[in-house]
Amino acid sequence: MAKMWAGRTDGQVEKIADDFNSSIRFDSRMYRQDITGSMAHAAMLAAKNIITQADADALIAGLEQILADIDSGALPIDMECEDIHMFVEQVLTQRLGDVGKKLHTARSRNDQVALDIRMYLRDEIDQLSQLVKALIDALVNKAEVYADTIMPGYTHLQRAQPITFGHHLMAYAMMLLRDMERLADCRKRMNRSPIGCCALAGTTYDTDRRMEAQQLGFEDICLNSLDGVSDRDFCVELMSDLSVLMVHLSRFSEEIILWASWEFQFVELSDAYTTGSSIMPQKKNPDMAELVRGKSGRVFGDLMALLTTLKGLPLAYNKDMQEDKEGVFDAVDTVKMCLQVFTPMIATMTAKTENMKRAAQKGFINATDLADYLVKKGLPFRSAYKISGQLVALCIKENTVLEELPLETYRQYSHLFQEDLYRDIDLVTCVEKRISEGGTSTASVKAQIAWVREFLK
Repeated sequence: MAKMWAGRTDGQVEKIADDFNSSIRFDSRMYRQDITGSMAHAAMLAAKNIITQADADALIAGLEQILADIDSGALPIDMECEDIHMFVEQVLTQRLGDVGKKLHTARSRNDQVALDIRMYLRDEIDQLSQLVKALIDALVNKAEVYADTIMPGYTHLQRAQPITFGHHLMAYAMMLLRDMERLADCRKRMNRSPIGCCALAGTTYDTDRRMEAQQLGFEDICLNSLDGVSDRDFCVELMSDLSVLMVHLSRFSEEIILWASWEFQFVELSDAYTTGSSIMPQKKNPDMAELVRGKSGRVFGDLMALLTTLKGLPLAYNKDMQEDKEGVFDAVDTVKMCLQVFTPMIATMTAKTENMKRAAQKGFINATDLADYLVKKGLPFRSAYKISGQLVALCIKENTVLEELPLETYRQYSHLFQEDLYRDIDLVTCVEKRISEGGTSTASVKAQIAWVREFLK
């Protein structure tokens, strides 16, 4: 079959070249946006007397029927077509005859595809934002349960200072809030209509681009026609935002994998989000977290591929830009899948609170508080630091913890030690006296939870 663009050439393309050139196998997912955009275009053409109202009504009714038929399965998408735009126009022309051929007046596939992908990704951002919000909700709920559960906080993967598990979980909630904000910012810049830019230079018809943009829910139009058809910044920005989101999920996955290990035993993952071994019956593998961690590299790769594709392209449209879709679609699909499995994994995860507390004790993470105790008694910090280090070394040698050393032992190192020492180095006290805003105290964690819940409203 000759192509609809036949004219300058005979429209006959070798099968291997046709397959290579075709994009319908991946852009067919935009059929709804393509048809919706075409209905708005037909309405605008009639409003500007470029076509008759009767022709516009016929076009819109025909497009509505095509959409209904695709949705119901009555009209399968023909994968032999070049792209989704040609498929829809071909079916419309078959059904309406010459009237169907009027739809493409005052537009090009260049601005049509730019319109479709903006509309499609705009819808996807709305879904992604809801999925991120659901994960934040799960984190906040879990943080509330463990707002006062003591665990070791780490630097350099070494036990550092006592924190609460709720505080640790809220750190990820804050990261994800920023991810939501980035998605919202990306959507705002994406929400500019390119339709009417045509191939690259606009059109000789007296169109109303703003009417069409408003009908399709855009905040404004692309103000330069060259930019309108060649801009893919919004794809790069979305993939960048998704890459940052995947960094956060990957870091969190790494911690969950560590926490669920036999060496840590800080958390228990639900059987529903783990797998077993084919040969080792004792295994309970955190495969979902591992896959999320692994899929981060896939999303990063999608971003780098598009950046590389775009970096040398002259204005305006080039066929290279067809490479935007598979990467951005894959990134979106991958992140959505990760969020959909990650949220219930977190919601069903339980903390082994006694193991967390014991690890905190054995890590001597109240050593800083021990030094601070001496400083408050008048000893210079460096002297207090040295004494605290000597006492930690003693505990390691005698296989005990600071809380269990007798007062007489403490007084061998400084006469400043008194009975009130044990209150100051109790892990609960160490946590609760960190009263600075954003700190790890139970009150602070609860304040963070309240703030996030208010923000999400």
